[in-house]
Amino acid sequence: MDNNTAQKTKGLSIFEKYLTIWVVLCIFAGIALGKLAPSVATYLDSLAIYVNKAPVVSIPIAVCLFFMMYPIMVKIDFAEVLKAGKSARPVGLTLFVNWAVKPFTMYAISAFFLGTLFYTLIGPEAVDLVRMPFGLDLPVGAEYGVGKVVEINGAKMWEIPLWRSYFAGCILLGIAPCTAMVLVWGYLAKGNDGHTLVMVAINSLTMLFLYGPLGGFLLKMGRLPVPWQALLLSISIYVALPLVAGYFSRKLIIAHKGEQWFKEKFLHILTPITIIALLITLILLFSFKGEVILSNPLIILWIAIPLFIQTNLIFWLGYGLSRPLKLTYQDAAPSAMIGASNHFEVAIATATMLFGLSSGAALATVVGVLIEVPVMLMLVKICLKTQNWFRPAALEAAET
Repeated sequence: MDNNTAQKTKGLSIFEKYLTIWVVLCIFAGIALGKLAPSVATYLDSLAIYVNKAPVVSIPIAVCLFFMMYPIMVKIDFAEVLKAGKSARPVGLTLFVNWAVKPFTMYAISAFFLGTLFYTLIGPEAVDLVRMPFGLDLPVGAEYGVGKVVEINGAKMWEIPLWRSYFAGCILLGIAPCTAMVLVWGYLAKGNDGHTLVMVAINSLTMLFLYGPLGGFLLKMGRLPVPWQALLLSISIYVALPLVAGYFSRKLIIAHKGEQWFKEKFLHILTPITIIALLITLILLFSFKGEVILSNPLIILWIAIPLFIQTNLIFWLGYGLSRPLKLTYQDAAPSAMIGASNHFEVAIATATMLFGLSSGAALATVVGVLIEVPVMLMLVKICLKTQNWFRPAALEAAET
């Protein structure tokens, strides 16, 4: 592949570059669908697998979410994990920030803004009807966490404070380090592609083991306990299944068609599929949340503010710690951006699985999509302008 082709392949596609615009258009399309044909989205979401009269898995959304995840997972080369020992400092920094810091700062920041600063703006009495978590079989009227079980149109639902529903979505974003678009951010910042690929593979593996336990712990801390069965089912469907499918189909395709065909042809076909599946999901989601947004359009801003602060905090923490660790710029830039960026596909999938497509938790994860591209492009520019803060890669190579 020549340099121009490589740049076109690794740069932002039209779907990625204008992702914020597509999301905004989906907001309007979803609201219009909810107003003009409310039965369509309701019918699609009702096509679900029910357990104890509670909808557990929405089949159309599960299909959309699989196609959001598979194109990401099939790109991962797990052979890169074997290279982790060659870059212990940047790998260690990224793992520390992603799993020991980021989930807890997201919890604290979103709890402060949504539960204190914006509490009266969201509405002290406002409630959200979310899906009964899989694994629970409580009678109508029973109290669970901060909410209670109610019956709506013959289905059991969980009535919780609205701000805590948004809070749950922020938590799910905070425990989902990016494993997809960070490849683009690292490339645009002229970072070490090899390190980025290593971390993408490692993050995908660590999510299998840490996403569920951390999510369960922080949701319980937020008085929104979710049974382990629900978390396990979510991780199995939306992380493990596409991960396994991606791993084996990648091996099979490369064995039969070659790595060059896989990268230049197959991945090119897959590129827009994730975004298209995401946009279909968003249209359905906003068809449910149209009334909420129209009645309180600033709610997106209230959610976006803590997410923006969290993104910048994690970026500067990772970027700042890179200096005393004596990382080169090429390793420091992707190390900082891997933590700052979110795997919003997993967060949306999990929020939809645990709380439902029409939940405030799902809406909060979508706000993460809304601000992802502009904020990360801003951080890319900061990286490019501060390259002189770090040791030149040539000097590092000479010393080692």
